[in-house]
Amino acid sequence: MLCNANLRRAVVGVGGGVGRRELWKCIATSLNAKLRRTLCLTIRRFGANLRMMIDEGSAADRGAMVVAFPDKGNGEDGGYASGGFKSEDGKLSCGFSSFKGKRASMEDCYDIKMSKINGETVCLFGVFDGHGGSRAAEFLKEHLFENLMKHPQFTTNTKLAISETFQKTDLDFLDAESNTFRDDGSTASTAVFVGNHLYVANVGDSRTVVSKAGKAIPLSEDHKPNRSDERKRIESAGGVVMWAGTWRVGGVLAMSRAFGNRLLKQFVVAEPEIQEQEIDEEFELLVLASDGLWDVVPNEGAVSLAMTEEEPEAAARKLTETAFTRGSADNITCIVVRFHHEERDPDVME
Repeated sequence: MLCNANLRRAVVGVGGGVGRRELWKCIATSLNAKLRRTLCLTIRRFGANLRMMIDEGSAADRGAMVVAFPDKGNGEDGGYASGGFKSEDGKLSCGFSSFKGKRASMEDCYDIKMSKINGETVCLFGVFDGHGGSRAAEFLKEHLFENLMKHPQFTTNTKLAISETFQKTDLDFLDAESNTFRDDGSTASTAVFVGNHLYVANVGDSRTVVSKAGKAIPLSEDHKPNRSDERKRIESAGGVVMWAGTWRVGGVLAMSRAFGNRLLKQFVVAEPEIQEQEIDEEFELLVLASDGLWDVVPNEGAVSLAMTEEEPEAAARKLTETAFTRGSADNITCIVVRFHHEERDPDVME
C-alpha cells in the first residue's frame, strides 16, 4: 500500500519543481519495487509536464490520484480544449472547456459566435452532446448557428427563428445522412443574446443554468422520457417508454428529444423549448453544459464553483475538472458566460 503523506510529496514534486534527489527519495520510501519502477518510467516519459491533482472532496475519495488537465488544448485529438473571449461591446465574456474524460471517443461539440446583424450585437453559445457517434453534434456545430443567423426574422422574431431553424437543421442532417447506416443523434443547449434579450433553447438533456442575484435558476428542463408531458407526447404518437436501466424511448434512447435518431424520429423530435429573459443587473453568469457535468454536479454547485473564478475560462476549466474528479463517466463540455454590466468597449481577447 502507498503511504499517503509520501505519495502526496511525490505528486507535488512532479509538478512543483522540487529537487530530483528529494523526489526520488520520496518515491523510494513510498513504493514497493514493482510500483517504483512503474512510476519512475512514467516520470521519465512525461517529465515536468506531468501534474497530479488530489481530490479533497470527501473522506471516501481523499488521497485519490488523477492526472490533471494540460494548460491549454485545441481539441484536435478529441481529448481536451479550452479558451476564452470577450464580446466587442464588453458586456459579455465567456470561457469554454471540453474534455473527453473516461469515454473512448469524443462525441461532445461546442460553438461560440459573436457578430452584428442589422446593427444589433448578437452572441450565440451552444453545447452539443452526441450519442451513437459524433456526426450529429459535428453537424450542429457546423450549421445550426449559421442557419439561425441567416433566418430573415432572427432579430425581429427570435423565438420563431430559433424554433424553425432547429427543426430545419434536423431535417438537413437527416437528409445528409440518408445514405448511411449510421443513426446517431445529438442534444443542443443554446443561449442566444440579441441586444438585451437572452433566449435559451434546449433539445435533450444538456442544460443551461443562470446565476441571478446569487441564486441558481435552470433555464432549461431536461427532455427525459419519464417527464409526464414528454411521455404523454410519445405515447400519443404511438411510441412507448420502457425501463431498461433507465427510462428510454422504445427501450433504446434515454432522452425524449434530439437531433437525428432517424429510426425514432416520429417520437424523438428536435422541437426546442425556449425561455426568454431580459438581462438586468442581477444576471451574474450563465453555465451551459453537457450531462457529463450535470450527472455529478447540481445546479447550485455549478454556479457556486463558477463564481469562485474571475475569468470564465478558469471557471469552465474548474467545472470540467470537478466533474471528472467526482467520477463523471461521460464526455464533459462547459461554457461559462459572465455578464459585465458596467464595462464598455474593452479590447477583444486574443
